[in-house]
Amino acid sequence: MHISKLSLVNYRNFKNAKLLFNNGINTIIGENGSGKTNLFRAMRLLLDNSMPRSATLLTELDFCRSLGDWRGHWIVISLEFNDIASDETSQSLFLHGVGNAEDDVVTRATYNLIFRPKANIRQALAQLPIGDVVAMQSYLESIAIDDYETVLTGKSTANFNDPAVYRNIVGDFDRVVFPRGLNNPDIGIRLPNILNMPNEVSFTFIKALRDVVSDFHSNRTNPLLTLLKSKSGDISQADFQPIANLIGRLNNEIEGLLDICKVRDDIVTTISDTVGDTYSPNSISIRSSLTDESDKLFQSLKLFIAESNDGYEGTIHEMSLGGANLLFLTLKILEFKYQKANQSIANFLLIEEPEAHIHTHIQKSLFDNVSYEDTQIIYSTHSSHISEVSNIKNMNIIGFVDGCSEVFQPSVGLDEEKVGFVQRYLDAIRSNLLFARSVVLVEGDAEEILIPVLIKKVLGLSLDEIGITLVNIRSTGFENIAMLFNNERIKKRCSIITDLDKAFFDTTILQQDSDTDKKKKEKALGSQEAGLARKIRLDAFCQNNPWISTFYADHTFEVDFIKSSNSCYLKLIVNDVYVQQATINTSITELSSTDIAISGSRALTMANYQGKGWFALTLGKVIDFKVNIPKYILDAIKFAHGDFNTGLIFKIIKHRYDSVIEHVKFGRETIERLNLEGDAALVQQWETYLTPYENGLAIFTPKLEAFSPADGDINALKTDLINDLPYERNGILTRI
Repeated sequence: MHISKLSLVNYRNFKNAKLLFNNGINTIIGENGSGKTNLFRAMRLLLDNSMPRSATLLTELDFCRSLGDWRGHWIVISLEFNDIASDETSQSLFLHGVGNAEDDVVTRATYNLIFRPKANIRQALAQLPIGDVVAMQSYLESIAIDDYETVLTGKSTANFNDPAVYRNIVGDFDRVVFPRGLNNPDIGIRLPNILNMPNEVSFTFIKALRDVVSDFHSNRTNPLLTLLKSKSGDISQADFQPIANLIGRLNNEIEGLLDICKVRDDIVTTISDTVGDTYSPNSISIRSSLTDESDKLFQSLKLFIAESNDGYEGTIHEMSLGGANLLFLTLKILEFKYQKANQSIANFLLIEEPEAHIHTHIQKSLFDNVSYEDTQIIYSTHSSHISEVSNIKNMNIIGFVDGCSEVFQPSVGLDEEKVGFVQRYLDAIRSNLLFARSVVLVEGDAEEILIPVLIKKVLGLSLDEIGITLVNIRSTGFENIAMLFNNERIKKRCSIITDLDKAFFDTTILQQDSDTDKKKKEKALGSQEAGLARKIRLDAFCQNNPWISTFYADHTFEVDFIKSSNSCYLKLIVNDVYVQQATINTSITELSSTDIAISGSRALTMANYQGKGWFALTLGKVIDFKVNIPKYILDAIKFAHGDFNTGLIFKIIKHRYDSVIEHVKFGRETIERLNLEGDAALVQQWETYLTPYENGLAIFTPKLEAFSPADGDINALKTDLINDLPYERNGILTRI
């Protein structure tokens, strides 16, 4: 038996979420704060007998905040089980409890926790006049959390994830229509108290490893003590009695030591002299606390571990964080194995973020090796190393859509061949796209290296800060990964950046052309034809999919970069690319040309000569805040991210302003140096260059200082910066 589906309605992060699970090992992926811990808690409320039953009495804080007013709404946590065993014990349990029977054999079962208003509240809502919003709001305001009840049901047929079903069972708050019947049979039958699912299954939850040292010090959370207690009942009194006798003799001998007796007598004398016989204790002893009771004796036992090669065994608090976490995880897995040995009707092991402080190779080994027969294991993680070795068919991804956490299954609707391709492709680097808020796919090293530099230098924000993961496909086969992003699978924005490879020089093949020129033109024509075919293919692929869009460089990255008025940066690195002075001089001349056929050819020649990856690294070192991001790249970033909010725009404005301050400071230092060198001509050029910057700063600075990020008009501030500083008039702020 295994959990096949978890439905969450109005619970914490999740307004309406469905997680699908398979037998064996499953993975839940999500960034921090996405709700991984909350959905594990939801499962524990139904199946974990270590949680007090009072935990099922939820509070207003358990309602999804995106509901607005929680009053009147229901929280539904529903588990569906499949592959129920045919043995008599399993069948009798589910046939009379939570099972949905077909042909008198239960193969599927549902088990639900429903937190809803009590019957009198539901009845009062049903009596409200249809469409009377004012009356409904007035009544809802009178509802308190004490007016709610928790019910556990089985044999439900309702699809709780269907909004229409929810409105039919709970009520339509927009139209003010509430069901007259108090108990809709679709939610299932209330379970008798005698049926307690947590007692019928083996369920172990291993929480995120954040402070295991303190857990070892607590008798309640110490996994070693739990293991020892589970074995203490197996020790017969006859086997333990010699140990108890030995402890008794040891305690007597310790108490009888002369020095111990002397200290005891001195305490008695001193307290008597201090307060007198009347108020002195009747007796005082100094005894060993070593107990001769097996349960209490086990509490005094501790683990000692040797992590290093010198053989020294230290206590838990002397271990590395990773070592302590790995040991804690090991003991919890052993606890599960002990519990599993009791032969429950099903075995569930939930492991929350096992990667904390644990080495990469151990993470992978852990995921590969923790596997038990007849056991369903569910991991939650934000480790790309674990996601790399996870099967996407057994994967649920939590992402944010319109401020709410939603759950996606990346393999839905894909055939085995496509699933296999994605599975092979998602290594530790590329699997980062599963965690990102949005994704940009590029085809080569130059884009992978330089786009993050361009964004950071120009906007002052890294791609990580705005939640974008950039992934180098290293080919033009974007569809093989981009197919993950759509309404059916992963609802995250994905931009594709690729080249049209249009020729930027005359490709007419002339009779007098050399063989080299002919090959160059033929290659350019072939690339142009392939680029056009790629555009047709990708445009068709993206059609009617709101989550994917493709953005094209007219030619190639290097050519479009210089075409965007960035020749000065390529001139700065000519000496890094070439050694011979003649080639350097020729390159600078060609890069200065306004004819893209000349300057573009030189840019591409430099990139190919050095290697595109190395060329991108070299170019990245000289890029500053004045660089012009090619339009197609900025458009791709804007699509992936969405609109920049007020806070981000203010950060960009502040970065642009601070960059000008630093630029002017550098200019003034340069002028001081040139004055000392007596180069009056260059001093005058620098003075002329800096004047509009300094005048603009004088005008804009008071406006920035007076601006309030909380309630100021960010668009007005942006306009002021564009108007006051001349370099911004055709810059980035006019494009965001």
